Amino acid sequence: MADQSARWSVVVRVSPFIILTMALVIGSGILHGSAETPAQRAAAIEADVRCPSCLDVSVAQSDQSTALAVRHQIERGVAEGRSAGQIEQTLVSQYGASILLVPPRSAGIPVIWIIPILLGVGALVVVAVVFWRRSRQFAALRGILDTS
Repeated sequence: MADQSARWSVVVRVSPFIILTMALVIGSGILHGSAETPAQRAAAIEADVRCPSCLDVSVAQSDQSTALAVRHQIERGVAEGRSAGQIEQTLVSQYGASILLVPPRSAGIPVIWIIPILLGVGALVVVAVVFWRRSRQFAALRGILDTS
């Protein structure tokens, strides 16, 4: 009987981790085996590229002649087997950095996340040191009061 309850205890402790792992694997798309078609790749790139003659509209949403020209250029690049980064770089060299609706990743972005984390950890260390010193002072004071 004790053996069975020990087994159930292990199952109860482990099952949330198994469920969480399965959810993460399914949600991440790792099991999604089909590759993107060229049309899907082109559509994904078109959604991130701004229409040159429009304000804040992607070439996928615009029917302007410049948007059509950019769409054809993207489709040619995909057909040639170029990566999304290469196609976007070509467009940036022709139209400027404002052609991209999503700004390119830069080396400064991780710093924006790291600095607040480091400041938070530093603040926690300062608070811990203050509490540690205070507890030592109170212990010393309590020792003095106990002896008198």
